[in-house]
Amino acid sequence: MEINSKEQYEKFIGYIDEYLPERAESLKNMYNAFGKRLLLAPASAIEHYHNAFPGGYLDHVLRVVDLAIKLYDFYETNGMDLSGFTKSNLVFVAINHDLGKLGYVGEGREKYIPNDSEWHRKNMGKIYTYNEKIPFAITSDLSLYTLQKFGVEVQWEEYLGIKIHDGLYEEGNKPYYISRMDSSSLRTNLQYIMHMADLMASKHEYRTWKNIKEGKVEQNPNKIVNTKDNKKEESNKTLEEFRQMFKSS
Repeated sequence: MEINSKEQYEKFIGYIDEYLPERAESLKNMYNAFGKRLLLAPASAIEHYHNAFPGGYLDHVLRVVDLAIKLYDFYETNGMDLSGFTKSNLVFVAINHDLGKLGYVGEGREKYIPNDSEWHRKNMGKIYTYNEKIPFAITSDLSLYTLQKFGVEVQWEEYLGIKIHDGLYEEGNKPYYISRMDSSSLRTNLQYIMHMADLMASKHEYRTWKNIKEGKVEQNPNKIVNTKDNKKEESNKTLEEFRQMFKSS
């Protein structure tokens, strides 16, 4: 898959400037603290999850932001309830929902590191492995921790949007999504929109991987250059690229 890091970075910063001008400085300071990791991190460790390749994180985040905005506009066009939050609140959540996947600030503190085991990469699709040198944290918890560490103000609906964006895939989210009383139901649709945008993006990315694995060409929207015939060669090449990238980050 062809990823234009410069173009994607500019788009990412553009979203911050356009939708979050009052928090732009603190958000940029936070992301700058991660250095090249923002551009190089994957979105997951396993190829059949989604975007387990260098740059996969930013590619995923931008797709989620795009889908969240489109879903917001769909709600608005169809007269659906958008009370209690703004498009800017939604964009803030979409931009930062997976922030914890970047790990902790500091050298050698990334969450995902290249997997040196050829067997696990080839037979189990474990392109990356988890960095055992950093404290374990659920992604959403680490996202929220990092935001507060850099003094980024987070409103309650935004906090909840980040915290439960994985929907019922996380058991701990169940009380928020399945309520027996009206008084304990979610007060806005922000969390539902955010979960749907993330789910749609992840499913698209999975299908892209599936098409590559089966030697097909994805027609939309990214350019797919990998085929089944050169998958092994690409895998070996990618591992070496991972090592070099992490050395220079």
